[in-house]
Amino acid sequence: MRAVIGILVASCLGASPVMPQSGAQPPEAVQAPATQASKGVPPSAQAKRSAKVSRYRPDRFAGRAGSYYRLVWGVDSLAVRWGESGEVIRFSYRVLDAEKAKLLNDKKNEPSLIDPQAGVSLVVPSLENVGQLRQSTTPENGKSYWMVFSNKGRLVKRGHHVAVVIGAFHADGLVVD
Repeated sequence: MRAVIGILVASCLGASPVMPQSGAQPPEAVQAPATQASKGVPPSAQAKRSAKVSRYRPDRFAGRAGSYYRLVWGVDSLAVRWGESGEVIRFSYRVLDAEKAKLLNDKKNEPSLIDPQAGVSLVVPSLENVGQLRQSTTPENGKSYWMVFSNKGRLVKRGHHVAVVIGAFHADGLVVD
């Protein structure tokens, strides 16, 4: 009788039915039968199979953002990567229109990488014999260019959303890979 009343009350409240206390197992404890593929395979191997990492990477700048960078700045394939065990952050892009992208390679414009989550603004280091760690040649259509930001103290981490600012160029919401 208690089980019937419990089911009625649960169905009126929109919850799942209450299991009677006559020794029946709750739904979480009931295991699904093993399939042919998983018979004889240890649980740890099954977990590894189900935890595979997808190699698919969607275009982060599809739609309006991608169109904006292509049309206004003449670049696409913007990427921010964590490198050298986190000591540097590499920003790269591909030039589609060299005339529009000229500003990004201009030595007069000081680039910075801003991470609001870490509360830092990184700069491109300048080495004594090498100069700034960025490409500053005249851009050419179809070529990829890069610059490296110093991440001393490893404050910027993988997964953080950052902004890259180079003069009037401003790219927000880039994810550090």
